[in-house]
Amino acid sequence: MSQDAPVLSRVKLLDLHPSAGDFARDVAEGLSAPTKALSPKYFYDARGSHLFDLITELPEYYLTRTELAIMAASMSDIAERVGPDASVIEFGAGSGLKTRRLLAGLRAPVSYVPVEISRGHLMSAAEAIAEDFPNIEVLPVCADFTQAFELPQPEHMPVRNLVYFPGSTIGNFTKPEALALLEVMHTEAADGGALLIGVDLRKDRETLERAYDDAAGVTAAFNLNLLARINRELDADFDLVQFRHEARWNPADGRIEIRLISRREQTVRVGEGRFHFERDEAILTEYSHKYELDEFADLAAGAGFATEQIWVDDERLFSIQLLTRG
Repeated sequence: MSQDAPVLSRVKLLDLHPSAGDFARDVAEGLSAPTKALSPKYFYDARGSHLFDLITELPEYYLTRTELAIMAASMSDIAERVGPDASVIEFGAGSGLKTRRLLAGLRAPVSYVPVEISRGHLMSAAEAIAEDFPNIEVLPVCADFTQAFELPQPEHMPVRNLVYFPGSTIGNFTKPEALALLEVMHTEAADGGALLIGVDLRKDRETLERAYDDAAGVTAAFNLNLLARINRELDADFDLVQFRHEARWNPADGRIEIRLISRREQTVRVGEGRFHFERDEAILTEYSHKYELDEFADLAAGAGFATEQIWVDDERLFSIQLLTRG
């Protein structure tokens, strides 16, 4: 028997992956809209996931290192408040660094359920966690976590569900979308469950814009990779050289706005569709909302969550919040 076989046998995939038709439909609708837009959930193919991992290590990108520092300082308190025998349900399977810190710090978690739209990245992350934590049942779910999904049944029933949403991904959603996602999390947490979530805080324009437009151009490559994915998977002919990355802070709406800007007038083919761009016309690819603490508490309350505890760094750049299901 190969060395990998025991790990692979423990990783049981629940595949609810959206079809290619969903991607094609969303792209066609987004590029046909009066203001062109593409969903950030499609950033994360294999290359996109790799590029994002590189972004988290950039000097300008304060978010990951700040969140990890908060976790290191607060893990014992987090573990005490969550309690033993939890099932950790992670919305989005990242590089696994924060997940490992959480699983190692909690008291005897019984299962880990990563939920991710990119099947390849999901399985790679799940298998690595299973190898490092042989006493935790790993049950990956390939799904769009913005919609309610079926939870797999672990062999050992947890005392409570802990939905885990690290990073600042909640900021990628408009306020109504964020409320809808929090309502999905409320459902998946189930009775007595909780949500542990990373929430980025408002700060100065320079710090924010540098975090999303780094000097090395990694974030630009991440943004442009969305067009490369459309070319590859949807038979499109985007010329990536003819688009540029832009990240701007919008103080009125409290968010970074990320776009791809057409460098010239052009027409792009996507499958059977044709989409015209004027020079300097934009495709909106991502929002990243930044919150005041009371503002986010009000949003979470609208989804049925009560704020139990908030941990922040000394500079008040970022927060980790534990919300309980009402």
